[in-house]
Amino acid sequence: MAIRFLGLWLTLFAGYVMATEEPQYTVTEQAEPFELRTYQPRIVAEVVVSGAMDEASSRGFRLLANYIFGNNTARSGGSQKIDMTAPVGMEPQSEKISMTAPVSMQENDGQWRVSFVMPSSYTMDSLPRPNNAAVSIREIPETSYAVIRFSGLAGAKRVAEKTADLQAWLQEKGLRATSAPELARYNPPWTLPFLRRNEIMVQYQPQ
Repeated sequence: MAIRFLGLWLTLFAGYVMATEEPQYTVTEQAEPFELRTYQPRIVAEVVVSGAMDEASSRGFRLLANYIFGNNTARSGGSQKIDMTAPVGMEPQSEKISMTAPVSMQENDGQWRVSFVMPSSYTMDSLPRPNNAAVSIREIPETSYAVIRFSGLAGAKRVAEKTADLQAWLQEKGLRATSAPELARYNPPWTLPFLRRNEIMVQYQPQ
């Protein structure tokens, strides 16, 4: 079973920051711990990397972080990057992009597609172009997800149990899943387990 890992959005490397925005959605039905959500259209930057999950996730995150922290060319040409820390420095034809949560990761035949949701203030026309050809930009239309939320550690056994619970709930409601499940992690690794927010998400076809 393919599982998309959303998370990776934490790091101790200099220059990285915590997410300040999450993808926008509306809750159409709620029955704790389950929800049906409709996500608004969103733009993602993504890369495809290979290797074991941990290695690939680290590589993919670095490539995306490199893009959002300045390895790009602003659409206006001649615009400048404004550093987020003091003192303020300026570099021509590049722009820093705020981080959002979560980052996604999907495995396919030994390769991983790592994607990062762009801030909602950007459009396809205004988003800076990646300088690295490995980074691509894609727009995702409005999407419906069924979600189960849980705290604690998101190990393989726990993820499998929660995925089964979510799939059983969908079957009870007569809804058909249209994607592989996704694991969403919203907290840095030093967060105490009982304070963590984890979610299993799966796209479904609304009736």
